[in-house]
Amino acid sequence: MERVVNLAKRRGLIFPSSEIYGGFRSTWDYGPLGVLLKRNVKDAWWRAMVQLRDDVVGLDAAILMAPKVWEASGHVATFTDPLVDCRNCKERFRADQLPDSGACPNCGAKGSFTEARNFNLMFRTHVGPVENDASVAYLRPETAQGIFVNFKNVQTTTRKKPPFGIAQVGKSFRNEITPGNFIFRTREFEQMEMEFFCPPDEAPKWFEYWVAERYRWYIDLGIPEDMLRIRPHDPEELSHYSAGTSDVEFAYPWGWGELEGIANRTDYDLNQHAKFSGEDLTYFDQENDERYVPYVIEPAAGADRATLAFLLAAYDEDEAPTGDGKVEKRTVLRLDPRLAPIKVAVLPLSKKETLVPVADEIAASLRSHFMIDVDLAGAIGRRYRRQDEIGTPLCVTVDFDTLDDSAVTVRDRDTMVQDRIPIDGLVEEIRNRLDEKV
Repeated sequence: MERVVNLAKRRGLIFPSSEIYGGFRSTWDYGPLGVLLKRNVKDAWWRAMVQLRDDVVGLDAAILMAPKVWEASGHVATFTDPLVDCRNCKERFRADQLPDSGACPNCGAKGSFTEARNFNLMFRTHVGPVENDASVAYLRPETAQGIFVNFKNVQTTTRKKPPFGIAQVGKSFRNEITPGNFIFRTREFEQMEMEFFCPPDEAPKWFEYWVAERYRWYIDLGIPEDMLRIRPHDPEELSHYSAGTSDVEFAYPWGWGELEGIANRTDYDLNQHAKFSGEDLTYFDQENDERYVPYVIEPAAGADRATLAFLLAAYDEDEAPTGDGKVEKRTVLRLDPRLAPIKVAVLPLSKKETLVPVADEIAASLRSHFMIDVDLAGAIGRRYRRQDEIGTPLCVTVDFDTLDDSAVTVRDRDTMVQDRIPIDGLVEEIRNRLDEKV
């Protein structure tokens, strides 16, 4: 984990937020490469969940919503964690995550905890110039409720019939008592959620379908099966709205942790919003002359957790040959090309005036097709290593032979094999090679 965190900062993937002021606990900034990686994760999710399906549409709901939304959803009353204080070191912890020994995780003192009290995880704010009870609002703790309150709007305008889904990617906020483990648990995070509305009697079938489908998505993008598992929740773990929940878990360095949850939320949310708003949120099935409140199957993933899992699964160390015939340790991110921040790096062998203009022309021809990088600094071997550790699948080397044969050397990240490719067929060759790696 420490090596991945160090790599993330050193190579511009993820920085501590407000670092020049000493940082701000549990907040992180995605750097130039990190923002590309995370965007690719979100794009891959959107492609699988929306673009490639005819039964799911998209939505982008507001972060600030009417406070009544959170009363209806139960968040105001029940979205709490049990909080305890250590009387010795004054640190705070979740009571349900304390070690069995009863010792404080920070100072080791035993029997030093206060009585547990409920702590609401929603961030409160005020809307408008006057701060009073009437102006209270909340930063959303999940994106799901924006989907539920728009169910009628989306269903009417798209003319979708259950079963169909509404997908959304967006920021959520939870005032976690004990955030940590890098970007795994933070107070500001990005969710990728989909609410799948279906007839009540079809809910069990769709629940099993989405558990399998979401598990398959991570494997398809390169996470080994032995680093993933599906864990059904025990009855006592289930949320108040759930008739069944399973987590896709990842083998993080500290143990198994939730990567994504798939829940059968029944008709709880639509019924609650109908009750609190007075709106009719039923669906009328004309073919069967039946009116019902749809059940909802919810696959809910975290973009940040998924990004971390893909980084951890891709991180590898091996040996690579050096220019003098020896070998050296190599750090490489074996990311699926669809996730890699940079797809192709263009590397002129020398900074001499004869090569750089040619490299610039090649880069310009590739830029409209792929996210590329041009690296001029240092020995070619070092530049290969730099691209390896950010996961760049292919490197294109422009050398002095290029001036004579109008060809370049294409190097593969994983095999380190190099092939000579004509410049006029380079775009097609790169596209084929990236497709082969998928």
